[in-house]
Amino acid sequence: MNAIESQEHTDLREAVAALGRRHGKDFDRATLWAEAGKLGYLGVNLPEEYGGGGGGISELSIVLEESGAAGCPLLMLIVSPAICATVIARFGTEEQKRRWLPGLADGSLTMAFGITEPDAGSNSHRITTTARRDGEGWVLTGRKVFVSGVDIADATLIVGRTEDARTGKLKPCLFIVPRDAEGFQRSAIDMELQAQEKQFELVLDDVRLPSDALVGDEDAGLLQLFAGLNPERIMTAAFAIGMGRFALAQAVEYAKTRQVWKTPIGAHQAVAHPLAQAHIELELAKLMMQKAAALYDAGDDIGAGEAANMAKYAAGEACVKAVDQAVHTLGGNGLTREYGLAKLIAAARVARIAPVSREMILNYVSHQSLGLPKSY
Repeated sequence: MNAIESQEHTDLREAVAALGRRHGKDFDRATLWAEAGKLGYLGVNLPEEYGGGGGGISELSIVLEESGAAGCPLLMLIVSPAICATVIARFGTEEQKRRWLPGLADGSLTMAFGITEPDAGSNSHRITTTARRDGEGWVLTGRKVFVSGVDIADATLIVGRTEDARTGKLKPCLFIVPRDAEGFQRSAIDMELQAQEKQFELVLDDVRLPSDALVGDEDAGLLQLFAGLNPERIMTAAFAIGMGRFALAQAVEYAKTRQVWKTPIGAHQAVAHPLAQAHIELELAKLMMQKAAALYDAGDDIGAGEAANMAKYAAGEACVKAVDQAVHTLGGNGLTREYGLAKLIAAARVARIAPVSREMILNYVSHQSLGLPKSY
């Protein structure tokens, strides 16, 4: 491990793993979030002058992976410090940084992220939420779906589109919308998958915002948007890898102790080999995630984009296989509440679907990496 990670990273990994073990799979999200914030883990990627740890996405991905491997992943790590705080730290005004970053770093403030729309899917170019100038401020109108944790967030970073005065075309921009803004409505989506962080549909009905609600340059929307989307993909990979490791650990322990005809089932190759394969695939995905995080932290946004997409794809596939094999190894016990694996059957698929589908990643790699022509 030391050949890949620094001693500081190894120490961070061990410390977060210990925190995760104390809370376990029956964790209380608010309690764990508060303790992680107090220990400095939530803001480990943010600048020190704003209360952060001075690290990057490499460090934050370790926090999410290890908490997930302990059975207590914090989904909002992907959203609040990784996407929103990163965008504000890179492109926000000094006033925005001082207003938001210290609270996002210690967990006393939380920010959600709204990009997905009912008709746009994974195509951010089809976003219809619009922002228009109104005097000194802005007016936002539109809808968003599958926005995590809006009920616990102090604000939501909304991706809208403004009209380019030179071309008349719409371009993406980012706005901080306070939770109590007039016209900002939310309704919970009835999800079959029951997670601690709920999913919401948002309606922005002529939401009026001051001029300083805009984050970054009005003319640099795509650059700023992908500054948040690449960390999102890296952190989703960390989420998937942690989940897969948790499932695999449960299966390995069971295979060591569960005996049939006086022999542990883990001695049989039909049980052992699929678990070994799951471990290999998780480790390979982890290496790509580490590469993506290192490229992003080094400022290589283009290289990070390719690696982040590959890491998210590999981690999602590895996680689904690890969870499936873990449940299969435990048999009927894999579906009981005691082991906490059954709920992961649905949760693991989230890493394949969100924040971008595996098919769209394959499109990206075929076009951007391999230079193949587009079909659309």
